[in-house]
Amino acid sequence: MIKQSVTSLACLLGILALGSCKADKKQEAAEGFFLKPAAFDALPGWRADDMADVLPALSRSCARIAKRAPEDAFFNAMPYAGMNANWQKACAAMPAEPQLAHAYFEAYFTPYEIWADVKNPASREGLFTGYYEPMLTAVGPAPAENTETPPAPQGIPLYLKPDDLVTVDLGAFKPELKGQNITGRVAGGKLVPYYTRAEIEQGALGGRAFEILYVTDPVDAFFLHIQGSGQVVMPDGSIKRVGYAAQNGHKYVAIGKELIDAGYMKKEEVSMQSIRVWLEAHPDKAQDLMNKNPSYIFFRPLDGDGPLGAEGVALTPRRSLAVDRRKIPYGAPVFLDISASDPAADDTRITRLMVAQDTGGAIRGTVRGDFFWGAGEKAAHNAGLMKSRGHAWILLPRSVTVPPDVLWRADKNAASRGYNK
Repeated sequence: MIKQSVTSLACLLGILALGSCKADKKQEAAEGFFLKPAAFDALPGWRADDMADVLPALSRSCARIAKRAPEDAFFNAMPYAGMNANWQKACAAMPAEPQLAHAYFEAYFTPYEIWADVKNPASREGLFTGYYEPMLTAVGPAPAENTETPPAPQGIPLYLKPDDLVTVDLGAFKPELKGQNITGRVAGGKLVPYYTRAEIEQGALGGRAFEILYVTDPVDAFFLHIQGSGQVVMPDGSIKRVGYAAQNGHKYVAIGKELIDAGYMKKEEVSMQSIRVWLEAHPDKAQDLMNKNPSYIFFRPLDGDGPLGAEGVALTPRRSLAVDRRKIPYGAPVFLDISASDPAADDTRITRLMVAQDTGGAIRGTVRGDFFWGAGEKAAHNAGLMKSRGHAWILLPRSVTVPPDVLWRADKNAASRGYNK
């Protein structure tokens, strides 16, 4: 997800395998959004959560919240979260000492369990997948822009956003299309689809000096496109970060589903790890399979701490959560009680406070999230296996009054769908 808003991080690992975005649309359309007040003591594992790294994560969001107009709505998409002033007051009271974290949240926030349908208790359970920051190895730096540049090193290029990539806001032309964009390039005076992954891999952008750098492994590069951001180890041992800059406008196609359809795998066998193993074991077929996904990501160099989420702040491993931006505002604390990422792990549940700081094209639904695990092999392992089910509570400032349309009531009319209309 990371900044494939991450401007919209295509389909992340949870659906890399099966391409379930489309299958969930009918369910999404029927989902509402309701909040059931709760007590902190009712949150499983609340007291056991060591919150030393929660406050720094939240403080990054608070730094952005502090710059907003106090009188504006905190969350325009679904105005249940009060005004910026409510959050600015809560942020200003944040302690520096981690041992005070529990007392702080209990003093300034109220937890609300998230439901999709007040008449259906099962709607309080949702899907939580995982994502991570890949580590890649560089062949060498990109060539400088001059005629004396030696030939580019042999490797897989990572490209900057091309200067002929055009994104059009369709709402500027027809109000009923507000929020919809189309991406392409101008050819012969017309906007046409941009180059596909296959066309780019075959050299459509060659010789135009858009390369940031070259990496050693095409499979690593492909998974970097899925994640939207990553770290690259340079030949001198230094680390460079790259993050999402743009996407070519083509629909994401899950190659796990392609493997199933071709008979190479059974549905229950598909995971990030099994897909990677198959690609590495079949180098003669790997590129053709990856090209089945026409979506292609362009990158930009990143400076500073951590990969950037869609909120524009550095993500914190095991504390940053990607959410459905139509439902949950950036900067909101969200407590999770979900099944473990790895079924073989010692801990059977993940119970911890997260901060909504990212989004993704696959993250759609009322009780839905993508758990950021960080960087490295262990993070990749956990993210690749994560298909967790569980519950979520959003923490809202105590000074916020939740509107009746959203507030959970046992006698609420089943036809009411809250703000999801």
